[in-house]
Amino acid sequence: MEPRSPGRPREFDRDDALDKAIGTFSEHGYHATSLGKLTAVMEIAEGSLYKAFGDKRGLFLAAFERYVQQRSERLARELAGARTGRDKVKAVLAVYAEYSHGKHGKRGCLVVGSAVDLASSDPEMAKRVAAVLAFHEGRLVEFILQGQGDGSVSARVDAALTARLLLCLVQGMRVLGKTGRSREEMASLVEGALKLLD
Repeated sequence: MEPRSPGRPREFDRDDALDKAIGTFSEHGYHATSLGKLTAVMEIAEGSLYKAFGDKRGLFLAAFERYVQQRSERLARELAGARTGRDKVKAVLAVYAEYSHGKHGKRGCLVVGSAVDLASSDPEMAKRVAAVLAFHEGRLVEFILQGQGDGSVSARVDAALTARLLLCLVQGMRVLGKTGRSREEMASLVEGALKLLD
């Protein structure tokens, strides 16, 4: 084992600490989350936070990137079993429905929270949020077009418009989840939304 150099920061698991920060930022928002709350939840000293992330904003950016990566990996696993374009749209909707009830639902979505909390005052965050949402919208367009090609989605469907409607729906699901909706309520939205593809 190599000896630690004097300038080498932190004695904590970065990913574990970021996961705890994600939960806190998602639940309370950026502005309402104090450094004291973060260090308590992450179980690290304030000095370690500064060494590892620079400041609260640096921590938030790292947490945001990890959150997006985790959600993308989860969705990729669900999409792996989907064969048709319609199945892929359904998989996306089902993942959002699953995150929009119970404990996860009440915690909220870091992307939606960032759009509300930071996008108007932080141009860099606004760009990051816009890029994530544009990526999701583009993927939905791709799945709808694939569905039209394989016959699982009606040829009458406007792919771009319907993808945007679905994006609004899934982001809205995350907002509703904050109000304590049930699994059944959120799951029923999946079947309702799929009618847009007929």
